[in-house]
Amino acid sequence: MFNLAEYPLSFRENELEPFMSAETVKIHHNRHLATYIANLNKLIANTKYANMDLHEIIVNSVNDESATKIFNNAAQVYNHEFFFNCLGRGHNFIPDVITDAFGGAAEFKEKFKSVANDVFGSGWVWLIRRDEKFEIIATKNADTPIAHGIKPLLTLDLWEHAYYLDWQNRRGDFVDAFLENLVDWKFVLENMDI
Repeated sequence: MFNLAEYPLSFRENELEPFMSAETVKIHHNRHLATYIANLNKLIANTKYANMDLHEIIVNSVNDESATKIFNNAAQVYNHEFFFNCLGRGHNFIPDVITDAFGGAAEFKEKFKSVANDVFGSGWVWLIRRDEKFEIIATKNADTPIAHGIKPLLTLDLWEHAYYLDWQNRRGDFVDAFLENLVDWKFVLENMDI
């Protein structure tokens, strides 16, 4: 069984202010993530998924039509943990390996913003590494790159609960704030094993 205590924040709840309020962090982590974990535990009880780790559940349930709810909740647990690990203050310098791949920091940010702004409804924007190349992609709802054998490096949650208390309907401003002030690029580099 999974537990919220397994997914602690790497920063204080108020550390991301003014770009993400302590209230948003609390509600997002302690309520939304906790709900996905509780739902997942109920859904996998007494099933073949009960003894699998999170990654195994995601990979095995993505194409199992009878396990759509299991996949959605497991993927949201993974996506949220990954998102919270991407957040931090003090490591906001985009690494050269990424800026070089996109032709510069400004070009990377513009591409990321463009993909984010094209997401209709709820979803995620990801910086991924596929075949040794960097790409920026979007996934809808709970979908996640790891379900498709793709290595994620960075993600931004575009579900309303991630930004609405602080930014209301200004999702584009939230994307800007994320890129300029909230990304922990040290975590991204650690994902690349650099």
